[in-house]
Amino acid sequence: MGRVGKEVAGQVLSFIGLVGVCVTCGVPMWRVTSYIGANIVTGQIVWDGLWMNCVMQSTGQMQCKLNENLMKMTRDLQAARALIIISLIFAFVGFMISFLGAKCTSCLKKEASMANVVIISGCLIILAAILDLIPVCWSAAYTITDYQNPLTIETQKREIGASIYIGWASAAILLIGGIILTTSCPPQRPMYYPPPKPAVYPYASNQGSVYRPVYTPVSQPYSGSYVPNNTYAPPTAYSGRQYL
Repeated sequence: MGRVGKEVAGQVLSFIGLVGVCVTCGVPMWRVTSYIGANIVTGQIVWDGLWMNCVMQSTGQMQCKLNENLMKMTRDLQAARALIIISLIFAFVGFMISFLGAKCTSCLKKEASMANVVIISGCLIILAAILDLIPVCWSAAYTITDYQNPLTIETQKREIGASIYIGWASAAILLIGGIILTTSCPPQRPMYYPPPKPAVYPYASNQGSVYRPVYTPVSQPYSGSYVPNNTYAPPTAYSGRQYL
């Protein structure tokens, strides 16, 4: 898979994880309490969430109430409010920054800057996954401990709701998407390579052969006068009949 394919895969997974975190934050199903009395008509289901509590009667009627008083909530849900909101902010910012450094966009010109922006977006998404995983695991552990407590009344025992499972899946998807974005384009520093040296071939001389210069100029003193061997004298007269 090339760089563009990894970036697209990381962005798609990050978007799916971001939507999952939004569902985890909004759906009031962190804890579910089922109560069925002597008559099925008196049965009801209580849903506990971060922002509201809902009660659904066996007749199909549902009533929801906002959690206006934060101190009435358990400590795990109090912390979950802040951590989930921070996780949403980090995931959204990381998802939007990933488009600035993507290979398929032209927002940045330098390859090193694009790689650094994508790595930063991947780190933000990984941090968002961790911030989402902490409150989800904390709430699940609190619910399991409260359910196994023998002092808890049977009608008040809560079970893990659908939001917890959605939060686990969202954290895993965000973590995978952040890792893909982080490793999609590592920054490459320009390396300096020295110019290649000319090839040097070893010379092995034969011991029996003797090399001498082909031509050796003979140095003679110059006397200062030059007399040609054959003299040339022009004719005294020319006659035109020679050429007729």
